Amino acid sequence: MKKDTAIEKVRIIGIFAHVDAGKTTTSEAILYYTGRIHRVGSVDEGSTQLDWMEQERERGITITSAATACHWQGHRINLIDTPGHIDFTAEVVRSIRVIDGAVVLLCGVGGVEPQTETVWMHAQREHLPRLLFINKLDRLGADFERVLAEAREHLTPHAIPLQLPIGREGTFNGVVDLLTQQALVWQEGADDPTPAAVPAGMQAQVAAARQSLLDAICETDDALLEQRLEGVEPEAAGIQAALRQATIDGRLVPVLCGASRNRIGVQPLLDGIVAYLPSPVDMPPVLGLVPGEAQEVIERPDDPAAPLCAAAFKIVTDPHVGHLTWVRVFSGRLQVGETLYNPRADVRERVGRIYRMHGSQREQVDHMAASDVVALVGVKSATTGDTLCDPDHPIMLETFHFPEPVIMVALAPASEGEQDKLRQAVTRLCDEDPTLVSRFDPETGEYVLAGMGELHLEIAIDRLRSEFDFVPRVSQPQVAYRETVRRTVETVGSYKKQSGGRGHFAQVELRLEPLARGSGVQFENQSAPAEFPQDFVRPAEMGIREALEKGITAGYPLTDVRVTLLGGRFHEVDSAAMDFQIAGSMAVRQGVRQARPALLEPVMAIDVSVAEEYLGAVVADIGRRRGVVQAVRVRGNLRSVSGEIPLSETFGYATSLRSMTQGRGNFTLEFDHYGLAPDDLLAKVVEQRQAEGKIPRR
Repeated sequence: MKKDTAIEKVRIIGIFAHVDAGKTTTSEAILYYTGRIHRVGSVDEGSTQLDWMEQERERGITITSAATACHWQGHRINLIDTPGHIDFTAEVVRSIRVIDGAVVLLCGVGGVEPQTETVWMHAQREHLPRLLFINKLDRLGADFERVLAEAREHLTPHAIPLQLPIGREGTFNGVVDLLTQQALVWQEGADDPTPAAVPAGMQAQVAAARQSLLDAICETDDALLEQRLEGVEPEAAGIQAALRQATIDGRLVPVLCGASRNRIGVQPLLDGIVAYLPSPVDMPPVLGLVPGEAQEVIERPDDPAAPLCAAAFKIVTDPHVGHLTWVRVFSGRLQVGETLYNPRADVRERVGRIYRMHGSQREQVDHMAASDVVALVGVKSATTGDTLCDPDHPIMLETFHFPEPVIMVALAPASEGEQDKLRQAVTRLCDEDPTLVSRFDPETGEYVLAGMGELHLEIAIDRLRSEFDFVPRVSQPQVAYRETVRRTVETVGSYKKQSGGRGHFAQVELRLEPLARGSGVQFENQSAPAEFPQDFVRPAEMGIREALEKGITAGYPLTDVRVTLLGGRFHEVDSAAMDFQIAGSMAVRQGVRQARPALLEPVMAIDVSVAEEYLGAVVADIGRRRGVVQAVRVRGNLRSVSGEIPLSETFGYATSLRSMTQGRGNFTLEFDHYGLAPDDLLAKVVEQRQAEGKIPRR
């Protein structure tokens, strides 16, 4: 069995980028050079190792994060390849929480795009050390200097190039290393570069860029700065050590470049990962809470001798081995057959098998230890974000927070006998993907499946067909609206059935108040215990929350509202808990109708890239769709239009943009916030929901 790599020589990294910047191609080239594969797969041919799902190979995009491990210069690199499409941001969020460093790819043509900025923001929040790799410099329109300037403007002013490209577009064939002042040239068809002298026409440019690089590095280290001020050039080892520390501290972001499709620059990128990104021991110990002790913070150092602590970041149902829980092990060690503890579920479970993953392939091992990224069989209680730890030393790490789904479809079985099959399949999809949310509607017999975008739902439904051999009836995508109120009201709800013998009686007095966006539903009890039995508070709250969840005006959940229980009346004999649940529901329904109900709609951040000749048509079209243009940026020959647009106005936008721009426009949509919808839209939605039988006619 392969000997464990020393933790100091482990790198746990993620590869992130906007869709189509070349992440998967770069990952394939890394696996090829590290000997993990012997032939580089192609995204176009659907033969890549890490995009192994049928849907990924059909569409040429990454949908789910994939993990693998490879070795380079005596170091083990645990690599996580993540999706670039905004609909799958959850995969990025959970990957960022379990890695120690990131390689962020930029397309040499497209530059800094919306998803790049989203990923950068998440990585910034987690204080994650990063390298930038400017890819696709062999493409028409590629411009290293422009993309570097965009990175400095939109991502970080601390981006410093370690290399300059040799040649432009079709003539790009190598890089100059600014620290060693050596050129590396890739001859056509060759895997390895040929060292060469700096091209004569680049010497002045290289000398100036090298001085800027040395200045930036020395400014982060007092001893080197002193040498530099004295006119002494520091030694190469000292420069590299200072750059490594500055990268880990987030004070500098090294920039490398290449063309992964032609494998130019990939070996220096691997050198950069090993040289500048941290090992687990370079990172601060992970912090968590003692379960049940809200204030007691404890830490776990990245040490196999410490108590076990691991984070479950992905749940997969494998057709061959069943329920797989992917974990990053932060501390400790565990053998197959030993027990671990899930504090959220308060469950102890025995680990049946441990696998190192390589895409969809598995390599069975007999133990896991600090710095491992592995998949476990036998841990059925775990969901995404759970902490798995030593039963005798429990700890809970911070849980993941995912954005709310904004678009939904209704799913129904093709025949009566398939209801159970649909329920099991939908449950499994939602277990694997925390941004897929389902609920059963008993009145229609349908499952409502909500997700982050049309592509997200399309792929979930496609998986029902390919993985579960199940073809449901599917409604058209619908917007996941919310309801709210616009004014404060007080209301009374009475439930009364008294006709001799034991009856029913409950009266509930409430106040409803609008809250700021994003506040959710808040419940307060201000009833006087002497006048209103406190045993009836909980049933009244349950009735209120159930009514708000079902929706009152248009059948969508209410949010951003505070409901205060002021008091009520009861009968010594005829009042029961269920009566107050019904009265609470009646009171809140009545109150919402009096409190100027409103519809909240998901508003998306939109970013459209078009040629200048189509700019006017695109901006006018966004305005027609109730959108607002906030900025227009110049990106080489393209114009990037960013703004906000209601989700309901974006259905079919891809087709519309294609016809407006002769097929040359691209766009991305990302959920931004819920905003007040116009009253005429509320009336239209209510009418439509009534026609569909989703809410009763009034």
